[in-house]
Amino acid sequence: MTRSLRKRAMQGIVALVAVGVLLPAGAAATPSAVPGASGPPRGPREVTTTASAPSAASISSPASVTAAASPSLGPAGEAAQKPYMGWSSYSMQVYETKPGAPSWITADQIIAQSDAMHRKLQPFGFKNINIDAGWNDGVDEYGRPVPSKKLYPNGLQAVIKHIHANGQKVGLYSIPGISKAMMDANYPVYGHPGCTTGDLAKQPLQQGDYWGFGYRIDMTKPCAQAYIDSIADQFAAWGVDFLKFDSVTPGSGKNDLSLDARDEVKGWSQALARHKIWFELSWALDINYADYWKQWANGWRLDWDVECYCPGEALTAWPNIARLFPKVADWWRHGGPGGWNDLDSLDVGNGTMDGLTKDERRTAATLWAVSAAPFYIGNDMTKLDSYGLELLTNPEVIAVNQAGRPAQPVSTKTNRQVWYSLNADSSYTVAMFNLGTTEADMTANFADLGLDGSAKVRDLWAKKDLGQFASSYTAATVPPHGVRLFKVTPQKNSAIRVNDDDLRVSYEGAWKRNGNNEVPAVSEPLTVTVADSGASAAAKATTSAVRTVELNNDDPGIVYTGSWSRSTGRGLGDYQDDVQYTETNGDAFSYSFVGNGVDYVTEKDPSQGEVEIYVDGALKATVDTHADGRSAQQVVYSISDLPNGSHTIRGVKKSGQFMLVDKLVVRQESLLNPGAAAFDKSAQADVSTEIGRDSGELVSIANAGKILVKGTDYTVEGKVVTIKKEYLAAQPVGSTVLDFSFRGDYRDDVHSATANGAAITFAFRGTGVDWITALAPDQGDADVYLDGKLVRRVNLSNEARVTTRQVFSQTGLTDGQHTLRIVKVSGEVLRSDVIRYTIAK
Repeated sequence: MTRSLRKRAMQGIVALVAVGVLLPAGAAATPSAVPGASGPPRGPREVTTTASAPSAASISSPASVTAAASPSLGPAGEAAQKPYMGWSSYSMQVYETKPGAPSWITADQIIAQSDAMHRKLQPFGFKNINIDAGWNDGVDEYGRPVPSKKLYPNGLQAVIKHIHANGQKVGLYSIPGISKAMMDANYPVYGHPGCTTGDLAKQPLQQGDYWGFGYRIDMTKPCAQAYIDSIADQFAAWGVDFLKFDSVTPGSGKNDLSLDARDEVKGWSQALARHKIWFELSWALDINYADYWKQWANGWRLDWDVECYCPGEALTAWPNIARLFPKVADWWRHGGPGGWNDLDSLDVGNGTMDGLTKDERRTAATLWAVSAAPFYIGNDMTKLDSYGLELLTNPEVIAVNQAGRPAQPVSTKTNRQVWYSLNADSSYTVAMFNLGTTEADMTANFADLGLDGSAKVRDLWAKKDLGQFASSYTAATVPPHGVRLFKVTPQKNSAIRVNDDDLRVSYEGAWKRNGNNEVPAVSEPLTVTVADSGASAAAKATTSAVRTVELNNDDPGIVYTGSWSRSTGRGLGDYQDDVQYTETNGDAFSYSFVGNGVDYVTEKDPSQGEVEIYVDGALKATVDTHADGRSAQQVVYSISDLPNGSHTIRGVKKSGQFMLVDKLVVRQESLLNPGAAAFDKSAQADVSTEIGRDSGELVSIANAGKILVKGTDYTVEGKVVTIKKEYLAAQPVGSTVLDFSFRGDYRDDVHSATANGAAITFAFRGTGVDWITALAPDQGDADVYLDGKLVRRVNLSNEARVTTRQVFSQTGLTDGQHTLRIVKVSGEVLRSDVIRYTIAK
């Protein structure tokens, strides 16, 4: 899918819309005569408003609406405890666009889809019928949207009544902003004399949405909230349960704050919360503002549309599925009860139109399930095939989705990825995704999941128990673009490690993840040049605070998503004389690294275009690789001010015929001083280097994978590591590369708080529990409670910053439910890393 295709499609659909905040520029804002237009709205959820002067104090909730939902659950309240399941009209709206094709949001069509859902999918939890753009036509005398009479000749409420009678929920569509026509019409705001639509836009005028249909609303004006409230009240009166809010910025291709709909998101959220209406944001939301979206919405689209915009040919395509994996890897920890990561429509219901193979359809369904993404489809539900029904109605897979436990990848460094989540019952959901082009055996090591012990494994798609395994499970011949999905159940006396960012860990007070309080695991080479004679040239010891690592485009750690190829022997000055290239917009590369800076180096050429650069999920720049002539090894993007820790860079092709990758250059904080040395066999002497961390953090030293023996091959005294001359004398002439491996915080992250009284709570069933965390000079005391009783005060202060230290342990607990609580008592900061508990059965 390209931006231009989406824009053209949406202009064709949204151009039909005439709601105040959707009216296209130049369209007439003509009031439509509708029953009750001159009086208060009436419907299944009647609300009563009171006329008042337009002041902040007087513009308040109507008497019959409920109080705002709990902030933790967003506008929809308890309904958002789980991701919703349902159907959206949009995929079919852009699939059948030929002249004369029936509209996909007519009354007859929506009723047919509702009835099909009721028969086929509703018994498995599907309930939402969401009507996308184009449902309305004109406004009433208060500037509120009026449903299209052409689409709904008997009224939209007759359709809503039918949907509700089927036991389902109904959703509508809107976007930010207010049109020029609405401003010129200067309608009064219902229930608020003195408020008019002509006075709501922010001055000077600012574009309000991606397409430029309207202008930004000034939410500092009380009348602006009153206007949004009046529309939300109207929706509630009709019986609307859900609102998709599209073209939200920062996001929607505009992350530079030139467009900013955050104030309107907040206003709509507050208006909808009074009616417990689900609020879903779209599209490609900026992860920099994830906490804001979580505060005010129940869901947020992570990426561009899943549709391929292939009218009459297909709903989607594999590249549109594959590109979601790195997005979900960035966003997974932001989903949970109250707000969910939205991957768009799951178009897997009919192989004749989905645009995916059977394996790809199951992979997509698995990704949606393990991500706890809203599980809504875009197919014509009257034409679901048997395999589509099998994918959509597997109760064990649906249970994974509805458990609301977003999965995370063990690693994204290859195209064969194991994803997992820890469930409330101490079982794991494990998915093995083969994103490569050849079949492969894939293994899940239980230790990588956080499980120390044996486990039973069940295949969820096959609904088959596979047996008990000691420490890992290998799935044979996972097909290209295919998947295996398992439930892994720990057995007696297993221990489970729970990372600080797990949803089962609750935080009270002001906590943040990382923020330069973490220490990553890292390895660094000491290169020793071994000579055989005093006359031989030998490298001198070198000292640097920054270490530079160059990675060629074919480095196995660089993950390519989409249709990439490698070109070698070009003779054009490329690094190592090769490049990786693609011709498809949306294709991407990503690389995860430990360091504080990275460069993207590529060729510039007339055939190339723009590339979007993301760092840690946030859009940092759109770089132009187009040039009038060819030039090799150009640094087109560079960043050097990152906190020294774990990061991911991703580049996405936006335009041009080709996108190339030549090399990446990573900068790391050097932990060895010096980082290179010389050894002469004719004048033998020990080689020493000083390490930049506490000596207890040095895990090992290895030569070509073989671990050196401490005390024999090397010694450690304080921070000085000495490689013994006897060891070096046995090495061949040339470069001996010794890899120094340092431990880090578990999974390279911690949560931290600075205020005394900040607390951590963790509930578990088991017979023992440990707290493993960092020690550091800036830390103090913490109180540890078990089942409400203070059992110990632990001191977390240490002369040096060290990682993964067991600071608390309690064994011999009665097998049952327990609650661990940790409270900050003193010190500048409290870090928390791992909780480990032991199960009895």
